[in-house]
This record gives sequence, structure tokens and C-alpha cells, in this order.
Amino acid sequence: MTFELQHTDSGSAARVGLVTTNHGPVETPVFMPVGTLGSVKGVHLRELKDDIKAQIILGNTYHLYLRPGLDVLEKAGGLHRFNGFDRPMLTDSGGFQVFSLTGIRKLSAEGCEFRSHIDGSKHFFTPERVMDIERTIGADIMMAFDECPPGTADYAYARRSLDLTHDWLRRCWKRFHETSPRYGYNQALFPIVQGCVYKDLRRESARFMADFGAEGYAIGGLAVGEPAEVMYEMIEVVNEILPADRPRYLMGVGTPVNILEGIARGVDMFDCVMPTRNGRNAMLFTANGVMNLRNAKWAHDFSVIDEAAYSFVDTAYTKAYLHHLFKAKELLAMQIASIHNLAFYLWLTAEARRHVLCGDFSTWKSDMCGRLMNKL
Repeated sequence: MTFELQHTDSGSAARVGLVTTNHGPVETPVFMPVGTLGSVKGVHLRELKDDIKAQIILGNTYHLYLRPGLDVLEKAGGLHRFNGFDRPMLTDSGGFQVFSLTGIRKLSAEGCEFRSHIDGSKHFFTPERVMDIERTIGADIMMAFDECPPGTADYAYARRSLDLTHDWLRRCWKRFHETSPRYGYNQALFPIVQGCVYKDLRRESARFMADFGAEGYAIGGLAVGEPAEVMYEMIEVVNEILPADRPRYLMGVGTPVNILEGIARGVDMFDCVMPTRNGRNAMLFTANGVMNLRNAKWAHDFSVIDEAAYSFVDTAYTKAYLHHLFKAKELLAMQIASIHNLAFYLWLTAEARRHVLCGDFSTWKSDMCGRLMNKL
């Protein structure tokens, strides 16, 4: 994997670049639709590639390990061949999911023992095991195994957690370089910067990670309960240290405003379940604000949902039609809303890229953030 930094904004830390993998290029800044179990919920492959124009999608190591399982993925020739998505893919390490299993997991220096949320069966993840699992899944970009502390963690907990994450990265790095890709194309490993909401820990972690000379870096442990302004501050602290010639991935973030604020602070890659999860619950994101399509006010509104986002798709469904589908509990409502939200997120990051290149990103961002926070 390579990264070319193509342009930087004069009024902020925003930048545009090009990630190149064996499965194709990714123009940054970029939003990655989340395909937890190998599929982006409610979205066909054709829509994902041709309508939404997703450059890269994300899969989850924990969930794919449990279902369909490594034997199926290996026999298929990896996740690309299993789900038919022939563009770049990224897998997170499953750390966040494992550590979310409160009450059914045990953490130690060696790794994490947990019980499946599906059938209660017992499993054990170590850094080495996670590297082997991600090799088998076959994503172009792999995440290191880390612990993700809650945003409200006290300093002592955050300190212990960071030491564990750093130790696990050493082991991940060693295992990654002892093994080879399974399916004939290259894979990259991104370390994950942690440190909760403490500046000194974040700086320490960023320096520690940067010393590995990895092909890219992730920022984890944010948008987990801390105020948004604190999250932005942590991004600034970390990006002052991470190398400028490598892509920076902010994990699990977030709202459209969060994404623009992250871009302004030098982040290149984003993912979040919000577009599809909120879409399934009738919440749509648009360039003029957020809409709840279950509200009666949309019943006689025959305008299209959002002219901007629908430059990505062929059919411009109306607000009245989508309101009707949600009220009637038609499954198509969730599908249309998911596609719309993903198209909007992809449009938003593409527009951010365009405005960085045009030299007016800061002005555009300020206006756009004000509009995005409207409740329509």
C-alpha cells in the first residue's frame, strides 16, 4: 500500500491524498461504509459500487470470525471473493467489539477470553491470533489488536490500558512480519493510537506508534462518550505527531459535522454505522440538515430528498413517498434511506476534497457545518 499526499489546505490541516492498494485506489478524504458481516446492511453490491460509488468498505474481524467463520472465508479465497467486492477493504481488529462484551469477557496481558454473543461458546483472542484471522479474512488494510477504554475512564485505567495496547502492538507487528498474505496481494497493518482523553497519553501513544514506520495509522478510542470538543482536541494532539506522509484513519466517527471537523484537523479516512443505522430508523442526513421521515410534515412533500446527494444515484425518491414507506413499514424504506445516507456521506467527503483543492475549504466547511446541524 502507498499513500501520496497531493495537496494541503492553507487555512487548516485539511489535506487530500491517494491511497493505492492492490485492489485499486482510494481518494482521500474518504468515508468507508461499514460492512460488519461482509455486507453493508440493506445495500446490494451493484448499488454500493455504481450508485454510492464506495471506494473502500470495512469489515469486522470479531463478527466475521464467528460468522461465517474462517474455514468458509479461506475456502472462498478471502472476503473479496466471498462477497464480490473487488475494491479495497479494511478490517478492524475486533478489539472494540470484544471489549464491549461486558460480563462475558476476561482481559489479561496475554489476550482476551470472551464468549460469543451468538451461542455463548468460549474463544480467546491474542494479538498473534488476530493477525492470523485478519490475514485469513484478506482485507487490504488490517488493524492492530488494541484495548478501547471508555471515554470516561480515569487516568489510572487509561494508563494501564495504553501499556497493554502498546505491548500488544509489538506482538502484532512481530506476527504480521512473520506471516504472509494468503491470497496473492499485499496487506498493510495500521497501529491504533489510544490514550483516552489525556493529552500526555495521546502524545506518548502517537510517538510510540510513529516509530514503527507503518504504512498508515488509526486513531481509536474516540466518540465513546467524551464531549465532541474533547475529541477534536485529541485529534489535534495526535496529528501533530503522526507522520504527514501516511494516511490517518479516525475510527468509528461519526456525524457529518464530526467528519468535517476531523478533515479540518488532518484526518483522511472515516467509518461509522450511523448512515445505515439511522437510515433504518427514518433519520436522513442532507446538505440542509437532518430529517425524520416518519414525521407527518413530509406526507405531502413531493420534492426529492436531497438534490446534492442524489447526484450519486439514478432515482430521486420524494420525501412523501419515503414517508409513506416508513409508515407502512415497507422494507424498501430502510433500503432507500440507507442508500441515501451513504450517498450523502460519500458526497460530503468528495466535496471536502474538492474544496481543499479549490482553496476555500475553511469557508465552505463553516457554512456547511451550520447547515448540517439544522433539524428539518
